[in-house]
Amino acid sequence: MDVEILARIQFAFTIAFHYIYPPLSIGIGLIMVITEGLYLKTGNKHYEVLTRFWLKIFAITFGIGVATGIIMEFEFGTNWAVYSRYVGDIFGSALAAEGLFAFGLESTFLGVLLFGWNRVSPKVHFISTIGVFLGSMFSAVWIVVANSWQQTPAGYHIVGEGFNARAEVTDFWQMVFNPSSVDRIIHVWQGAFLAGAFLVLSVHAYYLLKGRYVAISKKGFKIALLVATIVSFSQLLSGHSSADGVAKNQPAKLAALEGHYDKSAPADLYLFGWVDNETQKVTGLGIPGGLSFLVHQDFKAPITGLNAFPKDEQPSQVNAVFQFYHIMISIGMFLIALTLYASYLWWRGKLFDKRWLLQIFAFSVILPQIANQVGWFAAEMGRQPWIVYGHLKTSEGFSQEVSANQILFSLILFMVVYSFLLLLFLYSMNKKIKSGPYNEAINPLEIN
Repeated sequence: MDVEILARIQFAFTIAFHYIYPPLSIGIGLIMVITEGLYLKTGNKHYEVLTRFWLKIFAITFGIGVATGIIMEFEFGTNWAVYSRYVGDIFGSALAAEGLFAFGLESTFLGVLLFGWNRVSPKVHFISTIGVFLGSMFSAVWIVVANSWQQTPAGYHIVGEGFNARAEVTDFWQMVFNPSSVDRIIHVWQGAFLAGAFLVLSVHAYYLLKGRYVAISKKGFKIALLVATIVSFSQLLSGHSSADGVAKNQPAKLAALEGHYDKSAPADLYLFGWVDNETQKVTGLGIPGGLSFLVHQDFKAPITGLNAFPKDEQPSQVNAVFQFYHIMISIGMFLIALTLYASYLWWRGKLFDKRWLLQIFAFSVILPQIANQVGWFAAEMGRQPWIVYGHLKTSEGFSQEVSANQILFSLILFMVVYSFLLLLFLYSMNKKIKSGPYNEAINPLEIN
């Protein structure tokens, strides 16, 4: 493999592995805010136990997330020197804001959150929980802002030429609120809420199936189900808004997402299929003119296809983009159906009567993670060959001095280290879950 492909594989591996953890932290943080708020309002010790338990899981997730995220900043300098020079002013602004306003907020309150039980008042501890949760959300904001600028650049001008060219910020807020940032931030937040909510659903479904911690698990399950139902359904709105933005700002990506090649013709909306890039055909089940209707509210409205763009400006892996996108959509629709059905049973007072449903929830923890991953893959591969859309191609952005063997060696090393971290994470999680939500500070006999 050449340097560019290896550099892309390495970054894809490291960021995909890292992206397991921040969404869980954000989602668990939301659950903790709700449970601790309910404890302060009602005085019910069940909610205190839930908060303390999920705080332990949050701490594990947060720690692994920080450890796996640091390495990506070094990759920018080692493997993507030209790209780093080009976007340094843009990324410097966004990542500085993350460090000052997001990570600073999160780390300031984290100590109080972890060690402040019985040392500060309940209200101060609750404020710390909110602070950590908001810090994790703001951290996601600045990372997504930086990435969104690559997709839809705004608030900048180009200085220099060739390898010395770089983008400089001319309007900070225009850079922050670039055409795709708000839609993508909301969508990322929602994906994170679902990742955390389904972890909570999975663990408490497991307890209920085993007949352990039944009273407390029913409360935790209901809280997570309410969050998952609202968020999964609201993702339809943010997803549609994001698609409208892609249609306007990145038409080649939209065409790749649905395998649409004709320069200007009505486009179908596929439920599933397979794209043959040679014949430029999609074999599958689709709604004729469906994409045209979603974009223009007209089944016969033309959509710009891939053939409207030069060959060297089209995504090369159209079928992969198509598959990743449709996997994300399929999982999203399944989660909507699952949570709505469970909510209906809750309304009927039969939520915990069906073991098969609890079994589905116990294993469903992996689905939001898959959706988050393939959604990012579709977004990043869909903007290829551009690393900065319309300005800098990926083939122009990698380091000129690094060798393929160097990248391959570091990739193998990362795989070994990250595999160890994953095993450590799973071991720690399993240990905490099996030990249960109670600890030496809480006597379950006083609660039950």
